[in-house]
Amino acid sequence: MAAPSVNRREFVATGGLVLAVAAAPVLRPRVMAGRMPTRALAPGAFVEISPDETVTVWVSKSDMGQGVRTALPMILADELGADWSRVRVVQADADPRFGQMGTGGSTSVATLWEPLRTAGAQAREMLIAAAAERLGVAAGECRAERGAVIHSASGRRFSFGDLVQRAALLPVPPNPPLKPASQFTLIGTDVRGVDSRDKATGRAQYGIDVVVEGMKYVVVARCPVFGGKMRGYEAAAARAVPGVVAVVEVPTGVAVVANDTWAAIQGRKALACNWDEGAAAELDSARISRMLHDRAKMAGALARNDGDAPAALAKAAKQIEATFEVPFLAHATMEPMNCVADVRPDRCEIWTPHQAPDFVQGEAAKLLGMNADQVTVHTTLLGGGFGRRYVPDEVLEAVEVSRAAGVPVKLVLPREDDMQRGWFRPVSVHRMWGGIDRRGKIIAWHHRVVAPSITEQWAPGSSANGLDPEAVDGAADLHYAIPNLKVDYGMLQTPVPVFYWRSVYATQTCFANECFVDELAEAAGRDPVELRRELLADSPRHLAVLDLAATKAGWGRAPSGRALGIAIHHFFSDTIVAEVAEVSLVDGAIQVHKVTCAVDCGLVVNPANARYQIESAIVYGLTAALKGEITIEAGRVKQSNFHDYPVLRMPEMPAVEVYFTPGDGVPRGMGEPGVPPLAPAVANAVYRLTGKRIRRLPIRL
Repeated sequence: MAAPSVNRREFVATGGLVLAVAAAPVLRPRVMAGRMPTRALAPGAFVEISPDETVTVWVSKSDMGQGVRTALPMILADELGADWSRVRVVQADADPRFGQMGTGGSTSVATLWEPLRTAGAQAREMLIAAAAERLGVAAGECRAERGAVIHSASGRRFSFGDLVQRAALLPVPPNPPLKPASQFTLIGTDVRGVDSRDKATGRAQYGIDVVVEGMKYVVVARCPVFGGKMRGYEAAAARAVPGVVAVVEVPTGVAVVANDTWAAIQGRKALACNWDEGAAAELDSARISRMLHDRAKMAGALARNDGDAPAALAKAAKQIEATFEVPFLAHATMEPMNCVADVRPDRCEIWTPHQAPDFVQGEAAKLLGMNADQVTVHTTLLGGGFGRRYVPDEVLEAVEVSRAAGVPVKLVLPREDDMQRGWFRPVSVHRMWGGIDRRGKIIAWHHRVVAPSITEQWAPGSSANGLDPEAVDGAADLHYAIPNLKVDYGMLQTPVPVFYWRSVYATQTCFANECFVDELAEAAGRDPVELRRELLADSPRHLAVLDLAATKAGWGRAPSGRALGIAIHHFFSDTIVAEVAEVSLVDGAIQVHKVTCAVDCGLVVNPANARYQIESAIVYGLTAALKGEITIEAGRVKQSNFHDYPVLRMPEMPAVEVYFTPGDGVPRGMGEPGVPPLAPAVANAVYRLTGKRIRRLPIRL
């Protein structure tokens, strides 16, 4: 009996319960960034203005819920003087015209701020020039606003549609003037997401929704042990499963091709695979932890060395030592990893919810021996990314299978596949030493980071003198003013594949830093906020964020039966976030009632969306702080799905208050900075409530 086919869109649109099911309709995704319509104004890759008044903005970054499909067009539309109701947003295909298209590091708005403003200003100046020519006046006498060019003196106006045909013939100004911030009309206002309605009604297209004519479905059998290899397999039983049409060997394992995903999974179960599990079959979490702690006993590669920390520690009135540990974590994207690929002899077409479509294009072209322009990559909405969708493993597998089978295929990684054979946030150990003088001043700080190197995994030998600068992010650039400060790094590689996880290494270093500051504050007899203020006395941005969070949270006035904990972090996108967690114990379990968050992210393009990103970070950060842990046994990941890798549920969500400090006119990153301070803020609150120091995540009492 074939499994029923339930379309996600129908599920959402009906409110959840589907009583009657049918085959999913064929969606025909079109090429988004094709030829520009004639007689339209298209001064560059990002914008086109048509005679029908439509302003089309191409978005080159991937949207995984962080709202770039709204924020980026807002920047261009504001500079242009467009009528927002006439703006159409289109997701760009992989195209060198857009430059680097990778979406990560909380950089999208910051890096495209100037290019998008310039593109909008170029189009605006061309429209103004066309209007001035028609009126016989100087261009400086005209202005653009709400989709029209207006002659200031006479009030005469021409819509953009009236002007585009003439404007399209004018030269593109290379350095157009940009608006002063005082003239912004969209930027800095709450704007609803352009695809919010489609997401709520199920019309939004994610990768998992894509269906093309003649498509088959694929799952791949991979060795369950990291680093294991195929010895051989027997496919007769798999081919006998109803609906299975092919079994294809790929570099990563064996792919089963079928008429539907259910049949593909049943076919995979019927495969008889003989794996060479390799040396990693002896690996487990306890052994990895011992290796990390042993490595932490040895000096590492020097990352920062201010003053003389060992000498200052030796002379300190009080010496404090602590060791912190964080586990491997899964990315756990809500949308399973997936890709649709259609490989033909002379071209390849890919539909993928990926964070780097240009990288996908290049890697697929390399695999197929094609030129990049023979590979079309359509980027759908992403149901979460968190760094996981930067790796093109499922895309290249889909391309391999489509080429071998001669049909378009949709490859899906069931949750268990990605949870157990995906990519993980690195495990790490942090050994800390601190010195306090007789006046209660912090005079020495030594932070030893021990962790696998993501960089070294992908490019062996690239870490000069054993130092991976990324692995000490948040440690080597600590913003506390401590006269004797030393940071070193011990690299410890394991067979477990690691990759960037939301905020990269910052969640680990911030946890150690901010918990240790609280320990030093107690040893010095100081209030944790007071001590931080002293250490940040020469950093006005940090002080403003710290004070705002503490004040809004009511620091020192926790409700009865509850405690407050604070943490602050300067993220690598130059965004500063401080968070205060309000915590109690309910039936012996930790409950986070409220998180107060202060943010300095520069100019806020869309405040509503910025708040949503912080709320998202709270969900993700609390999941990691209270629940998240990937454990290894016999070279295998024990966890498999959300029943044993739980995520924060709606009843567990605390109240969240978000406050922004005044911006300085330049936007900075927002997607990740809200995650790092959360775990230490909760851990510090737990100590104030229970007297138990938290030095390992997830937090367990």
